[in-house]
Amino acid sequence: MEINPVFARPGEATSLPKFKMPEDMMSGETAYQIVHDEAMLDGNSRLNLATFVSTWMDENAQKIYAETADKNMIDKDEYPATAAIEDRCWRILADLWNVPDTEDTIGTSTVGSSEACMLGGLALKRLWQEKRKAEGKSTEKPNLILSAGVQVVWEKFCNYWDVEARYVPVTEEHLVLDGFELEKYVDENTIGVVAILGQTYTGLYEPVKEIAAKLDEIQASTGLDVKIHVDGASGAMVAPFCQPELEWDFKIDRVNSISTSGHKYGLVYPGVGWVVWRNKAVCPESLIFHVSYLGGDMPTLALNFSRPGAQVLLQYYQFLRLGREGYRAVQQGSIDVATYLSSEIGKMGQFTLVSRGDTIPVFAWKLNPGDRNWDLYDLADRLRMRGWQVPAYPMPDNLSDMVVQRIVVRLGLSRDLAGLLLDAIKEEVDFLENLDAPIPRERPRTNFTH
Repeated sequence: MEINPVFARPGEATSLPKFKMPEDMMSGETAYQIVHDEAMLDGNSRLNLATFVSTWMDENAQKIYAETADKNMIDKDEYPATAAIEDRCWRILADLWNVPDTEDTIGTSTVGSSEACMLGGLALKRLWQEKRKAEGKSTEKPNLILSAGVQVVWEKFCNYWDVEARYVPVTEEHLVLDGFELEKYVDENTIGVVAILGQTYTGLYEPVKEIAAKLDEIQASTGLDVKIHVDGASGAMVAPFCQPELEWDFKIDRVNSISTSGHKYGLVYPGVGWVVWRNKAVCPESLIFHVSYLGGDMPTLALNFSRPGAQVLLQYYQFLRLGREGYRAVQQGSIDVATYLSSEIGKMGQFTLVSRGDTIPVFAWKLNPGDRNWDLYDLADRLRMRGWQVPAYPMPDNLSDMVVQRIVVRLGLSRDLAGLLLDAIKEEVDFLENLDAPIPRERPRTNFTH
């Protein structure tokens, strides 16, 4: 297997091993061109409507990124200003999420919301273990209650940390975890309940207040005091600005911790997430390490060690640049584009909306029953050929026979671009409707992974 670069300077190899390190050096210009040319074959990130991750930042942010790419977030002794800004950022989020006492709270940055979820889940498990030990009871067989529609990070958490995942099925009547029959899943080994503010399958919010009310009822009848971690990967950076009346955060007593992704609707390039706890008491000290590193004592609360500091600085830049009003304008702009698209797609006779994009700017639709030679997978394939990535996939568990298609609207998808996407959808649907036979398929389809 060889690489044959289009450009090579005199004296340089014109073919290179693909899976072995070359024997000799080459010029930076040639190496750059090889990498550039191959990466050019990737899709256009702005047209990727499958991902929640930010694909655009302004020129000032790009300058900060270039100037600070060498900073290691974990080295707080060498980069004390970056460490202070990290502290500032999670405290800003604690205030945004209505933490009861801004002086009695703790948080941290992470590589992304997945690591933040892991830390939130670990704190719940450790709290449960400490309570059980104090009562002289077994700490075996902990369980965590989740919607069947959770993102895969929670499956990983339960797998990696030996926690039984108790999935509440998704049905047409209960598309999200809403407290319905929650008492069937809670017992003395339950470490907590995960509530998702912006489910990845549909964009719908799980009603944290209703879940908490059901847990209040369960405690009144059983004495079991079960806390909530809010997975706000997307919604925790949308709801405070666009749905300020919604009760979902630390205003609800049962909310133990909240996580979010800075690189989704936090509007930062990939590489940063955040987690904040209600108070210091609910983040066990046993999760915090104090290490001597590069000449200083450094408390660290994270699964990763060395990681980029640039994205933390970019997050602070966005907080300063946009403020509350700017975040509201950006997120509401995305919601407006999402609801425009969903309303137009909802008018097409072939589809029924599953969600509208009025929570986080994400919505899904399903294909109406009928005798057709195509399905949503075919539409996704046709759109991909035009550069648009609009995934189709089955819903989880009890709804696995329902296939939906989803659009994620982010900063960078303007109303004009949305109009071009809508034209493409209509054109491809017309093409598919005129087929006189199904599109041949050679292999089983692989589903989009959340």
